[in-house]
Amino acid sequence: MSESALPDHAAILRELRLIRRVGVMRLRGLHLPALERAASAPEPSGPGTKVEAVERLLRLAVEAMDGGSLREAAEYTLGLARGTRDLPSADRRRKAAALYDITVDHFRKHQEFAVLGEVAEQVIRLCGAPAPAPAGAVGSAPVPARFGALPRQRPLSSGHRTLPVSVLGHPSTITLHVHPVDLLRDVDVVVSPTNTYLSLPEAYKSSVSASLRREGAIRDSAGGLVEDRVHDEVREWVHLHAAPGRSVLPGTVVPTSAGALTAQGVRRIYHAAIAVPRPGTNDYDVQPDDVTRGAARALALLAAEREAFDPPLRSICFALLGSGRGGLSHEASLRAVWAAIEAELARGAQDAVHLVVRHPARADLIERMLAPYEDRSTDRTGRTEPCRGGR
Repeated sequence: MSESALPDHAAILRELRLIRRVGVMRLRGLHLPALERAASAPEPSGPGTKVEAVERLLRLAVEAMDGGSLREAAEYTLGLARGTRDLPSADRRRKAAALYDITVDHFRKHQEFAVLGEVAEQVIRLCGAPAPAPAGAVGSAPVPARFGALPRQRPLSSGHRTLPVSVLGHPSTITLHVHPVDLLRDVDVVVSPTNTYLSLPEAYKSSVSASLRREGAIRDSAGGLVEDRVHDEVREWVHLHAAPGRSVLPGTVVPTSAGALTAQGVRRIYHAAIAVPRPGTNDYDVQPDDVTRGAARALALLAAEREAFDPPLRSICFALLGSGRGGLSHEASLRAVWAAIEAELARGAQDAVHLVVRHPARADLIERMLAPYEDRSTDRTGRTEPCRGGR
């Protein structure tokens, strides 16, 4: 699409604000000439109506944004996030504001305009017109010249990867999941990070702990909450083993059932208390040693509980603990978690170890960091490589 044919930023932004009010589910009732023109191309990406083309464009624009709170806020604001398509605008705005730990009114007056403005910038980039780089953006990746050609240039990334590793001669396989934690299937135990007060976040938030609480809740056929199973079991543990209102030692691990997630083959959630609230703020301090301690205790708890279940517990999954609001880099979090995993593998433990991340870039980082441990006697399908030397 030529620069002259593309609507300007202000026109796209006006239409994005219309969509924010009703969500993508009601696109059909909106007059969106600027976005419809932006979504058209000489070589369309596939069959579909104008409404479908606009939604595809919005999803690709949001996907092209920097990861983290900005992208998630855009997904909530427009109703693109899982489970928000039919939510009222007030609920979507509340979820987006929660990502920044600010009031809804403050988000409406400040962040929301910036979020939608960034979506508009990405729409322009996807259509091949020059657009000013957003403040602070350095070295942005080149964007395809036509929206219609984009799907062919960006193949889908694999949602699962297997990483053969070997520690002190003990071979094993790390299964890497590249999707939200609540999509896990057939993993016995999921390790969930939490704070030292064992206070789970609200279920509508986007963290690992919030996702597991939300998906573990028991609901009726209409979606109404019947039992907040995971949250209630953590509270019960606190009343039995610790003084309510007081913190536990960093690295403490609290086991609960997985609630409704048992239907997906997840049987236990281990809540690792690694985040220490900073007094007088909404921030946390996370030390890598506490992450390692929590991961090691989760592995020890798996061994202790193993035979109490039928069939026995054999698999465990870790997220990058402490890399959200805890402030650890993804690299520091993986090093801390891997220290505990490596110690188990070094003594020949046979439990199946899984890692889960949401974005392919983080999965790529994990592959690079675990490359020194790669078991070169097997290929990525688990087959033994033929001997390349003489007999």
